[in-house]
Amino acid sequence: MNEETSLPGKTTVAPEVLVTIARLEALSVDGVSRMAPVPGGVNRFFRRGANEGVRIQIEDEVVYVDLYLVLDQDLNIREVSRNVQHRVARAIREMVGMDIGAVNVHIEDIDYAEKEEA
Repeated sequence: MNEETSLPGKTTVAPEVLVTIARLEALSVDGVSRMAPVPGGVNRFFRRGANEGVRIQIEDEVVYVDLYLVLDQDLNIREVSRNVQHRVARAIREMVGMDIGAVNVHIEDIDYAEKEEA
């Protein structure tokens, strides 16, 4: 064992960090216009990320992510959703080292703003 792996102590990660990772990774996917607010029904004691379009739940050290998105127009919703799921899961696994139970994508709207302005 080398000196780096035998150091005492631990690292804790705040749930807000997971919210930030999920939000930034989702927004980086082509076709995602913006995050939508988490709709009603969110447990009032666990509102982390609710205003940022992300709901994170941690059960037995497994992360469950719900993302609420507004997508750009004229694209394949299924393809964008799958890209979001893969990228968010990978980012959390690689950056935090936690297992992913699910990444659920909820498409809340399509952004037609550019077409309406023209």
